Amino acid sequence: MANITASMVKELRDQTGAGMMDCKAALTETGGNLEEAVDWLRKKGLMKAAKKAGRVAAEGLVGVAVGANAGALVEVNSETDFVARNDEFKTFVKRAAELGLEAGGDLEALLAKPMDGGANVADQLTALVARIGENMSVRRVAAIAVSPGVVSSYVHNAASPELGKIGVLVGLKSSAPKDKLEALGKQLAMHVAAAAPLALTVAHLPADVVERERNVQRELARQSGKPENVIEKMIEGRMRKFYEESVLLSQVFVIDGETSIAKVLEKASKDFGAPVEIEGFVRFQVGEGIEKAEGDFSDEVSKLAGR
Repeated sequence: MANITASMVKELRDQTGAGMMDCKAALTETGGNLEEAVDWLRKKGLMKAAKKAGRVAAEGLVGVAVGANAGALVEVNSETDFVARNDEFKTFVKRAAELGLEAGGDLEALLAKPMDGGANVADQLTALVARIGENMSVRRVAAIAVSPGVVSSYVHNAASPELGKIGVLVGLKSSAPKDKLEALGKQLAMHVAAAAPLALTVAHLPADVVERERNVQRELARQSGKPENVIEKMIEGRMRKFYEESVLLSQVFVIDGETSIAKVLEKASKDFGAPVEIEGFVRFQVGEGIEKAEGDFSDEVSKLAGR
């Protein structure tokens, strides 16, 4: 068997635009022969789908699946919101979320999983691209598991109970009654959807995010012209404000508008008769972080008309 190297996969991908896994499969099937691998991709219809891969897929849906003490989110992107409303696309996202739960939030494992007894998720998506004629991608997947406790979910702008533009999972670790935990978890998931916290605690914030914010606040404080010792105090005050807005346990609960999430958990622990902690949370919003191409509508019409 030929040794398929990363550089070989990259060369084939650069030449054809096909997906990395498809390129690796093509090279494996053809013993590492590049020209035959190109033909293999063409025969499988994968290059037809690959021709669309240059277009930005920043629309789509987030799918949610919740099982016993666990939950998963998956984001599947499309180029247009029109396709995101397609029933076939919605069915694919729903099944992908369920398989994402089985895969424990591992993207590679998800893509390799058979879907409904047929081809794997990656191949099913390629076939869907060819049928619908629009670029799509399974962008990311995440999962949370808690024991003991519950994983609660919330979907905002829902196309169905399991599909929407924003999906949230919140894991509550506790031995308290599940019905009480689920009700609280649902409210906390709604809070996360609205408040978009960056991390659970200050310690969980990425160091580069904290340093970048501190540098911004330092420059803003220096514009006041005050002495350095005063500026340092101003920076610490502004960073406390940043933490209150960005860290989940420090945020004000959107449900009542006055209590911090940390205090909400303290009260729940007393009311439920057992400690209640947030084990973790995940929030996916469709297209976040993707740079959308800005186009002029009249230019697009002109191009379609051949001018």
